[in-house]
This record gives sequence, structure tokens and C-alpha cells, in this order.
Amino acid sequence: MTDSADGPTLRVTVSEATDRDGLDAVCDRAERTTVIETGPTGAPNGPYAYATVDGRTALYAAVTDSTLERLLDACEEGSLPTAEAEAVTDGDDPPRPTEGALSVGTRRVVAGCGWHTPTTVSDPVAPEVRADLESAFEAVEGIGLLGRGRADAAADEPLAESWRRIRESGDDPVVVVNTADADPEARGDRLLAAAAAGRLHDAARAVAAVVGAEDVIVLAPAEDPLVSERLEDAGEWHVVATEDDFRLGEPTMALERLEGNDRIEARRRPPGPEEWGLYGRPTAVHTPRTLLQAAELWRNPEAFDADAADPGTRLVSVGGDVATSATVELQTDVPLSRALSAVDSPADARFTVGGRFGGVTRSLDVPVAAPALRAAGLGTEGVVEVLGPDRCIVASVGERAAFAREENCGRCVPCREGSKQLHEALRAVYDGEFDAAAIRELSRVMATTSLCEFGETAARPVRTALEDFEGEFRAHADGRCPAGACGGMQ
Repeated sequence: MTDSADGPTLRVTVSEATDRDGLDAVCDRAERTTVIETGPTGAPNGPYAYATVDGRTALYAAVTDSTLERLLDACEEGSLPTAEAEAVTDGDDPPRPTEGALSVGTRRVVAGCGWHTPTTVSDPVAPEVRADLESAFEAVEGIGLLGRGRADAAADEPLAESWRRIRESGDDPVVVVNTADADPEARGDRLLAAAAAGRLHDAARAVAAVVGAEDVIVLAPAEDPLVSERLEDAGEWHVVATEDDFRLGEPTMALERLEGNDRIEARRRPPGPEEWGLYGRPTAVHTPRTLLQAAELWRNPEAFDADAADPGTRLVSVGGDVATSATVELQTDVPLSRALSAVDSPADARFTVGGRFGGVTRSLDVPVAAPALRAAGLGTEGVVEVLGPDRCIVASVGERAAFAREENCGRCVPCREGSKQLHEALRAVYDGEFDAAAIRELSRVMATTSLCEFGETAARPVRTALEDFEGEFRAHADGRCPAGACGGMQ
């Protein structure tokens, strides 16, 4: 299979290995039609298919094996069925519908997801970066590009400062691409690894050239063999598959796993990975979102606003109490509420913003930019979890506190003991004991004294929930659950 053809073309998105059954069937029957396997789009209602005939392309959603058979028959006959299409366009670009998840935001970093084969690099940046390394570095420094995602060692910090430390730290640096974030609602990095592995490899090689690294290592999710396969096929780098573990979203714990340590603990800093990383080598630990954002800057600098506090775009995954989840790409000056246009969100919903340890809020009327989200007490992981009106806020933050108690690495006292005390304080609410001031103080101590971001953010759900929903905690202490969700407490 190739990524382009002169005759009729049928592109089919494959997000799971089982999606290949229908694809293999049409491949076996195709005679004059080129059938192309692509990655996911980030939108719900897949699998998707794009049929191109005589310069016109139609997009189809929720395709079944029988749908693919019918589309193939039409392509073989030289016709393009449009009655059931989501969108139709002329030219070489994929059509975008006027409503639904694929119509939301921009498609810049996710451009080509669902359209190109996962290993395609239609516009490589690595050769240009290698030709002028200083200009490439200065472009990132001048625009003030920030890292993206909790698995990134430069999360919400200027990339250029991180890269400068690596360049100044000595010989033999290494680049680590962390695609193994196991937060169940954070889908942006997995999307890019599954749908744009070739572009990701090109971007990682470009960054490696800027920091002076020869080696690029990818941490891949072992439970998703399709992602690992596509990363393996993307180019010359070392792919290491690892188990599903939320802690690997902390950059230094990811390095501990790569070094084969039996006990995974956060490292004390300073020094950070830029000075002492993988096996003591200066290390750039980046997410796919960060790497492809840098590549987009080098490819399309005029699209970035140098005056923005967080230039570029950010991926936002929406999930939780919705029928289907979606990942969209938004300009950082756009309100976070725009992401809800990609899903059917229930009325009177509340939200957790920033992943497992995100902030709880009633409103998404805040820009997507990292500084704005942090100022609002929310997380920047690129996740909006919808909490329906029947979801109990107290139970929700209690589950997150229990997770922190069980999953923390145990290295530092504020996180290890703080998460235990936090969980016990929330359990006490159900016994009629509620001390808001003590919970707030415990949250503050954890946030300011923990060794890594796990402990710094573990108390954020309850801290932010107290700001908007303290009345619900008091109701539980009185034996009543306002949502009617806690058994025996209505």
C-alpha cells in the first residue's frame, strides 16, 4: 500500500488491529483502486474512510465492513457516492465536515491524521533544521514555545531553556520521546503516535540535531501493539515497549523505567534530566505534542504569535460522561469551552480539567493557554473530563485521592503521607467530619513541598472542588448526597 495514487483511492482509518479485517478484505478485491491504511483522526464515530475519484474526495463516518465493500465497488466503477458522505471536496486536501468533532478548531499538528499513512512525512523539517541549527534554535527561543503534557520534562516551560541546558551540559546527549502516558483520558500523544509516527520521527530527529544528540529512544505503550508497530516502522530510533503505568507520565520515572530499575521513583532535582538524565547523559524528554509543535513552528512560523503567552495550538481530549470521546486542536487564545463542540455534553455538567489530577470547575470559560489554565487552578494536560449532573463531586475527588494514595512512588514524605491523610480526610466526610481548612492546608503543603508533579497535583482535585462545591462536602457530612449518587446517603 502507498500513500498516493493516480487512480481511485480508498483511505481507511485503523485505530485497532481488529479494524484491519475489513481493510484486508477490500485490499484483496481491489483491482484499479489503491487502498491505504491510515491512522485515527481523533474524532469519534470512526472508523472513517476517504474515497477519492477523479479529483473529488468524500468523507464517510462509522464505516462497517459492508460500507467499505460498497465504497470499493463504487471506486472500481469510477463513481463517488456522496449521499451518505459527511463532507465532499475538490482537490488534494481531506474534506472537513461543517459540524461534529472534525469541524472543531484547527487541524495543524493533527493535519494528516486519518489521511496519510502513519509513517508518511509529506513535508520533513529535519533536513532544514540540520542545515542551520542555530536558526532553528533561535526560532524556538524567539517565539517562546512551551513544552506540552505532564510527560514532558519542559511541560509549560520554554523549550529553548531546556535545550540550552542540554547543549551546555556536555557530550553524548539523548532524546527520549514519551508516548506512554497512561492517564485514561489523555489521548493526544497516543493519537499522534498512532496516526503520525513518521512526522514524529522526523520532528524527534530535528530536535536531536538541535541539542546535539545522536540517539533517539521512544517509550511506547506495550498494551497498544498497533502504536508500537507504527513507531517501529517510522524510522531509525529505538522503541521500548513498557507496561501501562500512570507514574511513567512523570519524566524522571520514565527514565527510571528505561534504565530497567525494579522500583520506579521520582528523582530529586536539581539536577534535572537536562543535566543528568538517562544513564547520566543530558536528556531531552518530550511528548509527541511538544515535538510536533516544534516541527510545525519550523514548517509554518507565520502561524505563531510571538506576543502570545503560549504560542501555537494545544490538543484537548474530551471524555468522561459523554457518549463518545474526541481529541481536537485549538488555538491557545480560544476558550476551552470550544472543545465541548466535539461531543454531546450533558446539561448542568461540571468538569475536571487537566487529567487524573486536574482541577474541578463549573466553567470552561478560560483560554486553552497554559498560563491561563494555571491561573484558574486547572491542569494543562490537555484533558476535559465531563462530570454529568448525576456524578458526585465528593466521590469523584475521593477516588482520585485513593488513586494517589495507591500509586505514588513513595519517595517523598509530602506525597506519600499527604495522599494518605488526604484520602482519610475525605473518608471522614462520610462519617460526618469535615474540616475544610485542614484539607486546604494539607493540599497547600503537598503542592509546595512534593518532589515531583505527581505530589504537587495530587490534591488539586479536592482543593479546586472545595472552591466551587464546598456545599456538597458539607451536605455529605450531614448525611446527604446532592447528586443522589452515594448509596444510603440521599
